[in-house]
Amino acid sequence: MHKKKIFIISNESISENSNSFFCDNLDMKSIPEGLNETLEVNLLARTSNIHRKYKINNVKIELAKNIFLFIKKILKTIKKKENSKFFVISISPYTFVAILLLSLFRIRPVVYLRSDGYEEYSSIIGVIGKFIYHIMFEITAIFSNFISCRKHILRNKKGIVVSPSHLNEKWMKNFKKVDIEKIKLLYVGRIRVEKGIFSFLKLFEKLNKNITLSIVCSGIDHSKINIRKNIHLIDIQSEDSLIEIYDKNNIFILPSFTEGHPQVLDEALSRLRPVIVFEEIKHVQRNRYGVIICQRNLEDLNKKINFILENYSKIQNEMKKNNLPTRKNFLEELKSILGDTK
Repeated sequence: MHKKKIFIISNESISENSNSFFCDNLDMKSIPEGLNETLEVNLLARTSNIHRKYKINNVKIELAKNIFLFIKKILKTIKKKENSKFFVISISPYTFVAILLLSLFRIRPVVYLRSDGYEEYSSIIGVIGKFIYHIMFEITAIFSNFISCRKHILRNKKGIVVSPSHLNEKWMKNFKKVDIEKIKLLYVGRIRVEKGIFSFLKLFEKLNKNITLSIVCSGIDHSKINIRKNIHLIDIQSEDSLIEIYDKNNIFILPSFTEGHPQVLDEALSRLRPVIVFEEIKHVQRNRYGVIICQRNLEDLNKKINFILENYSKIQNEMKKNNLPTRKNFLEELKSILGDTK
């Protein structure tokens, strides 16, 4: 019996080396690999000339160097539309073009909204960015079926809310005793304006000099950060090494201006590390224990750090009550949705 085909279309940049493919976003590894266990996955993305870190295993991948080749490959996949599903990850200029082409052939894809594009585009290029995204979003809503990690991202459009996760049993066991004699902050994510890391670094410079900050990011982002004695840049290579890094630090910082369902938050909570978020994304707290909301100023940041240190054991005990989503459950949600979509 042949597997049902799924064509995944993404704006992500993927590098190729010796017939192997690599990405920086764990979603681009986890989702195609997981779906490929029961479906025949074909992934179309953009070419990166810079080596990425996570190897994508056992997935058919095609890359496009520019928008014209991207369009050509989209048209090629449309010819194979019989008994196939189309799954578009995020709305961007590239994927928006793909959605328009699919609509011409009466193909209604599933579009996965991983974050609030209105806020992201606004934080990058201002009001005009929000206007541009609004046009793409409204047109996409006409020709697609939405799924999203949060209800508010759907903007009152019809869609299914899912619970993304990379967590497996490794994250839920072999806990290490935490050292809180010295404050060790951790940030895991991309070095982008909308992620709030540059804003946070301005605050960090004014914190107690005995505090350290570890930043886990891709090697290509290292040049964007000014190296100092109390800032450590780490280029992560594996899931096991990432778990070790969470365990070596005692407070996770998520300084983003906009977030939908930040999976790094759940990673930190799974390792029983308290998380500080700023008010702009206080919605990510939901019913999770161990998420501390902070104003984006030095006084409140110091206050929240001291609160965590003074109540560390109590906060950790509360965090054990969290019921976190898992990769297995997330993939089952996606398979059900893709299988049921007409």
